[in-house]
Amino acid sequence: MTPSNIAHIEHSFRLVAPQAEAAAAGFYRRLFELDPSLRPLFQHTDIVAQGRKLMQALGFVVANLKVPDQLLPVVAAMGARHAGYGVQEAHYPLVGAALIETLEGALGEGFTPEVRQAWTAAYGLLAEVMIKAARPPGSPLQAAA
Repeated sequence: MTPSNIAHIEHSFRLVAPQAEAAAAGFYRRLFELDPSLRPLFQHTDIVAQGRKLMQALGFVVANLKVPDQLLPVVAAMGARHAGYGVQEAHYPLVGAALIETLEGALGEGFTPEVRQAWTAAYGLLAEVMIKAARPPGSPLQAAA
């Protein structure tokens, strides 16, 4: 992550944070539009509470982008936990698309190409760490990521 990417993410997240509940609701709405088969993963989940967790997790990520040694172990643990919830590698691109579209909707004209690139880069890194952590220990795929 470049300093410029981090600055774009920090600034844009400050603009999204006041509309956190609506943004989270929009994220899950878009995710389920992209892949309705993901709904059962949340069948026993209070989606409003889950949205708060999502926004808290994003806030943690944004606050710690400058300290990857603190951020990445937490993200890896999250990836391992998500595997236990039934999240598969194929879901990560869908989540990324829903996130980017949600940010675009929340930021409007403030979602510049630079902001898009910064969030896309950050999500790519986080998804890679989570996917690797979710793979079985000793798996040739775990070492490959």
